[in-house]
Amino acid sequence: MAEWLIEPLDNRAVCQKRRRTAQIAPQTLDTLPAEWRELLARWVRRGGNSRWETLRNDAGNTHVQMAQDVLDWLLRAGWVAVTEQRQHSEWWPQHVELLHLPQLRAALGLRDKDSDAQRWLECRALLHELNNTTLSPALFALDELPVQRALARQDLIFKLHDWQTQQQSGTRRNFALFARDDTKAVSDGEWNWLESVLDLAEFGIERHTPLLLIAAPLKLTLPNGQLDLASCADFAALTPATVQAVMVASGTTSRWQLVENRTSFENVAKKRDAGTGVIWLPGFPPTWWREAVGHLLDLVPAPAYIACDPDPAGIAIALKAAELWRERRIAWEPCKMSVNDLASLRVRKPLTEGDKLQLGTLQQATTLPSALSELLEWMLKQGEKGEQEGYL
Repeated sequence: MAEWLIEPLDNRAVCQKRRRTAQIAPQTLDTLPAEWRELLARWVRRGGNSRWETLRNDAGNTHVQMAQDVLDWLLRAGWVAVTEQRQHSEWWPQHVELLHLPQLRAALGLRDKDSDAQRWLECRALLHELNNTTLSPALFALDELPVQRALARQDLIFKLHDWQTQQQSGTRRNFALFARDDTKAVSDGEWNWLESVLDLAEFGIERHTPLLLIAAPLKLTLPNGQLDLASCADFAALTPATVQAVMVASGTTSRWQLVENRTSFENVAKKRDAGTGVIWLPGFPPTWWREAVGHLLDLVPAPAYIACDPDPAGIAIALKAAELWRERRIAWEPCKMSVNDLASLRVRKPLTEGDKLQLGTLQQATTLPSALSELLEWMLKQGEKGEQEGYL
């Protein structure tokens, strides 16, 4: 039999209002029926302090007695304090305060808001310690989400960092298996969110097997036959495995032209000079692309002309792609990335704060070709950027 702690809440000779609790340590919820647990979870989600009428209504008209039974059990088990009012010589519950809320939430498998907030602060600090600038947009986006959703998605950002550090590449299912040990464990909502805040191709993640888009006057010899790229009306699409299997490339290529924008690539590929090879540069060059193009470059060395959007990311992308040529001591230069190209655009966009930070990083850490250095300074001064599709 529980001993009661009863606190009068008025000064009348015969008390009309009181607060009643059981002087007992909270009892386990293991024996509660499923229906009772479900109702109790609804009460807990209300925050812990509610009018009894409100809680009783949560049970519905057909379960009023069940609500009373749950309240009586909680009171005897030490989980609630009930404010009661005397009516016609009987005490009736008016207000219910749930006690030991963190333990109660844990026992019901519910999240604790204060605990979640602390966990998010700790996760957020660890994410920023990664010092990965390519993940910065995702970190800003996580800050804008409700805490519980941010916690549910933060593991994907850590895994993206690991995936990038290990120079992995592959399809979405490959990444899902890497991140959560299940090819289908990343939901459509999570993929849509990731795609909205990051360029997944920059991390070497594609919806399907990636393709190298190329137009060139070359005949490629593979173990099981030949591919004549020169016979293509516009361009060819080759899987990374196909490119890596090429043993010999016959033909003459005077230069390689890399074009970032897909529409611009298609235009350039159709209008290319006879001796020019044109390759699509899919944003920040993923590992599979670098390996495939590096293999082609070993077979057919030629200078590069790299055309990216005249914006901060475009400069960073051009520099990353150019590493393949620098490593092989082959000349390269930016193409269609001059101040005049950007200034000639009828439509330009204002720089974001992220753009300005990226320009500052490029300015401090990189020795730029003169054309890119001038472009960087112009963007900082004018506060504008553009897209190559407007002129290429």
